[in-house]
Amino acid sequence: MAGLDVALFRSLNRWPDGLAPWLVPFSTGHDTLLFRGAILLIVLGMTIRGGRARRAALLSLVAFPLADALCSFLKNAEPMRRPYQEIGDVISRVGLSDSMGTASSHAANLAAVATVMTLGLGLRWGAPWIVVALLVGLSRVYVGAHYPSQVLLGFAVGIACGAAVDGLARRLTPRPRPSSSPA
Repeated sequence: MAGLDVALFRSLNRWPDGLAPWLVPFSTGHDTLLFRGAILLIVLGMTIRGGRARRAALLSLVAFPLADALCSFLKNAEPMRRPYQEIGDVISRVGLSDSMGTASSHAANLAAVATVMTLGLGLRWGAPWIVVALLVGLSRVYVGAHYPSQVLLGFAVGIACGAAVDGLARRLTPRPRPSSSPA
């Protein structure tokens, strides 16, 4: 399995540099003021809209930090090195980190949001979030930050956290009772 992981990593990491303007922002965009402002506007708009949109936006604000925390826990509990920490010929397109790469937090965070959005709003509104999550995961391999298996583990963590948050919210949300009409 490790050989396949390294081979797939090398294949994706060696994609042409011409893709960098399209893929690198999916890997580092969360650090920019523009990205954070756009997300804030989306969440604000969904909250104002109300109903299922508000619920999905607010649950996303719970799910992604939970996914991020679980990835941090895994990185400490079962440290796994990043590709550039053990392979000499990695093309690194972003800054290097000293942290472990066990599970991609980037992939987990977006997978958690995509899961909550899809479960809460259906596939029509969840699909764009799924596409973004997949591009973020792909970009993490392309930039040299993670092995494909680490991205897949991040996706699994994010999906589990998103589904757990959505499921718990459904259990805690009172359901309307059927009205009984007097006979």
